[in-house]
This record gives sequence, C-alpha cells and structure tokens, in this order.
Amino acid sequence: MYIQYTMDQLCLPMDLEEDIPENHLVRVVNAAVNRLDDTIFDAAYPGGGRDSYHPKMLTKVIIYAYTQQIYSSRQIAKAVQENIPFMWLAGRQRPDFRTLNRFRFQRMKDVLETVFTAVLQFLSDEKYVSLEHYFVDGTKIEANANRYTFVWGKAVNKNKLKLQEKVHALFASIEAAEDQEEREHHGNNLLELGESSEWNSEKLELAAQRLEAQLLEKPKDKPLKKAVRKIRKDLLPRLLKYEQYQILLGDRNSFSKTDPDATFMRMKEDHMRNGQLKPGYNVQIGTENQFILAYSLHPRPTDTRYLQPHLEKARQILGKLPGTLVADAGYGSEENYAYLEKEEIQAVVKYGSYHKEKSKAWKENVGKIENWTYDKAKDTWICPTGQTLHFRKESKELLESGYEIGKRHYRSLSCDGCPLKERCTKATGNREVVVSLERLRYQKQARAILQSEEGYALAVRRMTEPESVFGQLKNNRGFRRFLLRGMEKVTLEVGWLSLAHNLLKQAANDQRRRAAILQ
Repeated sequence: MYIQYTMDQLCLPMDLEEDIPENHLVRVVNAAVNRLDDTIFDAAYPGGGRDSYHPKMLTKVIIYAYTQQIYSSRQIAKAVQENIPFMWLAGRQRPDFRTLNRFRFQRMKDVLETVFTAVLQFLSDEKYVSLEHYFVDGTKIEANANRYTFVWGKAVNKNKLKLQEKVHALFASIEAAEDQEEREHHGNNLLELGESSEWNSEKLELAAQRLEAQLLEKPKDKPLKKAVRKIRKDLLPRLLKYEQYQILLGDRNSFSKTDPDATFMRMKEDHMRNGQLKPGYNVQIGTENQFILAYSLHPRPTDTRYLQPHLEKARQILGKLPGTLVADAGYGSEENYAYLEKEEIQAVVKYGSYHKEKSKAWKENVGKIENWTYDKAKDTWICPTGQTLHFRKESKELLESGYEIGKRHYRSLSCDGCPLKERCTKATGNREVVVSLERLRYQKQARAILQSEEGYALAVRRMTEPESVFGQLKNNRGFRRFLLRGMEKVTLEVGWLSLAHNLLKQAANDQRRRAAILQ
C-alpha cells in the first residue's frame, strides 16, 4: 500500500553532486571560479594564524547566493547547512556568517575587481562578449540609511553664517563692556582673530582660551564668565559640527547622517508618493550582450559628469577603452564629446534636443539658432529674415570639473521693423545670441552618426542593453537597497552583483545554445 519509508537506512550515492542536474546554474559558478588562478587570492591572505577556509570555496558560495537573491550573510550561512547546491559548493564545510561577511567585504576589498576581470576575460575568450561596443547607463539604488537623517548643504551654510554673526556680536559686546585701558590691553588680540575674516573653530578656540585667561585675573566678571560659557557650551560645538558637515558634503548638496557617503536623490521608487528624496548612490555600468563589462559607484545623481570617471574605471578593468560608446542624452554634454574625441572613441551619444529637433514646432521656431545659417568665413549668423548677427566678443565658462567652454557673442545691427521679432525674442533691443561653436560641431557629428544605419541600430539596441540589466538586478532579483554603508563597501556589493549577473547570463546563453543544437 505504501512505498517503504525508513529514516535509519544509509542510502547511496553519498555524493551530493548526484542530486544536481547536469545543466544546473551551480555548475556554471563552480566551473568559472575553478578556472581562476589561486595566486589571485594571495593578496587577501598575508599568512599567520590558523588555516583559513579556501577562498575559492567562499567565492563560489557567495556568487551563487547572489544569483539566488540571498544577500544576507546569515541567510547564506543557513543555506550552506540546508541547501544541497550550497552544501556541494562548500564541500560540506560550514563557514559561519561572520566568516562569510568578513571574506566578502574585508578580505576581497582589493581582490574582487581582479576576480571580476578574470571572469570577464573567460567570457571574452569564449565569445560571449567582443568588447567592441560599450553601452553605458546609470541607475539609483537606495542606501542603507535612515530616510529622514538628512543634512542639506544650503542649510549648513546658512546656519554657519548666522553663527558667525552671533560670534561677532558676542565679541563686540565684550569689547563694549570693557573700559578703555582693558580694551587696549586685551581686546585687540581678540578682534584680530576674526573681525576681518570669518571665524573658524581654531580661531574661536584660541579666543576662548584668551578669555579664560582674562577670567582667571577677574573671576567675578559675570559678563565675561557668561561669554566663555556660551562659547564652550554652544558656539564652539556648533561651529565644529558645521565644519565637519562641510567636509562630509564636499561638492554635494546633501548627505545622510547614518551613511555620510550617501546623497539624497530623487528615485522612481517613491515610498511617500510625493517626490520625496531618498539617500542613495548612482550606479554606472557598461554592458555588451547584457553582460556587465565594468561598474562604478558615484555619490551624485546626475549621469553627465560621471562618464569620464566611469570610462577610466572601465580602462582599468578592461585594459583598454572601448572602440564605440553608446549612451542616452544624459551623457551628451560638450565636455563628454570632447573627451570621447580625444580618446578616439566613436560616440553614439544623443544630446538633449536630438528628438525635439525632429518635431515640426522645433523646425518652425525662428528663434532657434539651429534653424539659422552660419557663415564660417565671415563669422556671422543669418536669421530667417536675412538679418546678419555680427561677432561682438568671446567669453568662457568654467565648469566644476575644470572644463572650459568657449562662448561667442553675436548681435544684430537692427531688429526694428522685423515681422518675426515677437516670435524670435522677448528682448526689447536687438537680438543677441551666445553660442558654443564646439558644442554645435559635436552635435552635428552626433546627429550624422545617429542617423546612419549602424548608429540607429546601436541606439535602438541600447534600449535592451543596460536597461535590461538594471531590470534583472532591481526587479527580478529584488536588489533595491544596499545592505552595507560607505562607498567602499557598497562598491564591493555592486561587484558581487555584477559577477553573479554575468554567470547567470552565461548559464542562460548556454541553455539557449544547447536548445538550438538539439533543434
């Protein structure tokens, strides 16, 4: 009536590998890590102490855990004890969660990028990627930080300025309270510390020490005693706090107190549904055939200024820069076009107005300089009514990155009686335009590439490259919030995610290849 059931009978085979299907993902992870040279891990193990778990075993376990949406070290340690693929990878060894966590974020901090590069080389050797086309994009992932522990740069500067005024007022009152003789003897040094420039913590500390020295001579001076107490208990601690905040902010506009490296950004996942900002990081990746070729992490939300740092990181990982770069309009700045031209990279990169230029409203807009004619020999612009705008002067704009944009100013001789003036400009005088000829040249080059057959195909393909990878990471594998805090550790998390994604993609491609062979 029943199949024989007993828990006391020893069963064969005892090898766990027999219970793992031939085409299982865990075999792909195992084979990829086994191909790594053991010397890669030498930098993580200086020697001494008791014998350590083998780094290849721990690497396999962690990568496979990330493919299974298991990111907690405690959950990984539990899987190693209960889950057959994990038990097989670990060789029935049972590293605890502390060992796993220490390995992936301390031991591997200087090794993980080398492992990623080695696995990427295997993929290149086996023709999964060619490293010719590089599709770049960015996404924002929430930091492991309290959403309401924000510090805003504008508020810090405003409060520090108010504090400066209070300090000046305090010392002004001290000077006013002293008689002429004491002012000559003591007051000048105090005023010299901060009256002609802003107060900092060092100057305020020195001033407090001098006031305390005066207080020893006049212990019954209540105003002086009150001033020293106010400096020590209120003004100096607050000034130190604001200075520390400014150091943490750097060139950012905000940071989180629970993760000072995280910046508040606007994200698509809006928990309050009111456009509230959340602490996060800007993750930049480059892909080909939906394999991640390089990754980088940045503390500010805009993609434009991070193309160059990301490509330098890609150069470090790949050993060279890609021949063709494909990106959306978020990267189409004059500075980025100039960088790509300098590095001899073909730029299939849109600019902000690329799609608008195709609309009827844009083409009929007489105020757009793109619809005018430029006479290079005379260095003049001719508007749709035939009015000539002559060169007046040249100016320069210096960006935060240090890049200098050269701008040329042109003005018409007379716009009086022009029938199109109301449609051309709202200015009461003659029409004046400020233009960067370099920007127009780069846009013309980009337009020609994007309208070519190859450029159009790459631009369409971009929609299914990094966007699909982000969808896999954030939606399919549920990674929407980092586990750790700090730029260094969060970057390692992205590295493990990228490794796991690439091996998952390899397994999927292998399965399609086998299916094609069978057909």
